[in-house]
Amino acid sequence: MQNRGMIYGYARVSTNGQDLAQQLAQLGAAGCAKIYREKISGASAERPQLKRAIGALDPGDVLMVTATDRLARNTRDLLNILHAVKEAGAGFRSIAEPMVDTTSQLAEVVIAVLGVAASYERQRIAERTSAGRAQAKARGVKFGRKSALTPHQQAEARRKLDAGDTQRSVAALFNVSQATISRLQER
Repeated sequence: MQNRGMIYGYARVSTNGQDLAQQLAQLGAAGCAKIYREKISGASAERPQLKRAIGALDPGDVLMVTATDRLARNTRDLLNILHAVKEAGAGFRSIAEPMVDTTSQLAEVVIAVLGVAASYERQRIAERTSAGRAQAKARGVKFGRKSALTPHQQAEARRKLDAGDTQRSVAALFNVSQATISRLQER
């Protein structure tokens, strides 16, 4: 039994805190027989559900997304995915960008332009994030995990280590891991 003319959907959000409901509703309303879904960053090369969706495609099928940014974040990734869809003999459509339909003659040009735009936006986000981090550091904001020990506790732990106490006993005294005490000696 061939799967000719099936429409498959692909829905993706970047984090577990985000919801797929809106994408699922749009893809269902567009006639998707099956929707592959995942919660993973688009920047990640490992998207197992996307691979499954592409693997399920037969000639004449269509892979549909709500928007191209749900499929890929940069031009190279987008073009690689669309090449794999084309190799399967299938088409690709985006609900938000109706001109992105690989069955049309202008599709490849439009897709390349959209891929560049997605890549550019991702680069701008990274630049803004980096600038924000630099500004925060300049204001004295500390990044990373808070220390398990206060500066006073660190000094006291070092004195005990210098006096010959074992890392294990000092760690037990301050109710921290031995690795925390070990790092004190490295500084």
